[in-house]
Amino acid sequence: MSSNASGGGWQAETTLRAWQLALLRFAVTLDNADRLAVLAIAAEMDRLHPVQDGKPAFGFFRRTSTELCAAVLQPSERSATLLRQYLARIDDERLRRAFAAAIEADQPKVASTSKSIRRENDLWRGLSSRDDQAR
Repeated sequence: MSSNASGGGWQAETTLRAWQLALLRFAVTLDNADRLAVLAIAAEMDRLHPVQDGKPAFGFFRRTSTELCAAVLQPSERSATLLRQYLARIDDERLRRAFAAAIEADQPKVASTSKSIRRENDLWRGLSSRDDQAR
């Protein structure tokens, strides 16, 4: 992988993290200045996509930011679903917990793949005790 490609990936990852943190800040403060910061970062992220016919062809982050900010400001069934979906997409556990706390939502449940742990002492059954070995 070339250093240019890895640098672009790093920049995209950093910008994505800045967007997520800006959304968290808005969820905490509900301040219009913080909402505008979210939208500014979203516009920057959408500009990273190529332009077609003189217009940006990509508007995912602007559209999503507008929907998320509205959902934070005006709670409803639809907005709760939208916010839960956003929470499930956050990779960073600390950021996910902080955002869930800011919007006062339960965190998405992660299905456990491990079996329940037996709390019995069967592991040591059949082995002699240390006292027996010392004799």
